Amino acid sequence: MKKTEQAEKSVTKKRRRPALTPEARENQMISLAVDLAEQQLRDGTAAAQVITHYLKLGTTREKLEKDILEKQRELMEAKTEAIRSAQRVEELYENAIEAMRAYGRNSDDTDL
Repeated sequence: MKKTEQAEKSVTKKRRRPALTPEARENQMISLAVDLAEQQLRDGTAAAQVITHYLKLGTTREKLEKDILEKQRELMEAKTEAIRSAQRVEELYENAIEAMRAYGRNSDDTDL
């Protein structure tokens, strides 16, 4: 084995710090899987499913679907903000009405 191959293998076998959350662990597994797929593609040993997966990621359709998903996410965020804003406006109206009622009660007391 060449020294560069040995160095590459020792670099790829580095131990990572254990994940603290399930989400972080999942991200570690995804990263490892992508790294392995990349290495297999470079070596020419990748399975047909791996090659097909990465070919699909590069298609126009996939890019359009990603764009649509991004726009849908933005729309959901805008709707959420609109609901929050409407709730704040409603609260302001309720406060204003209560203030007017209190003012009306105070003016009735002073008229007598």
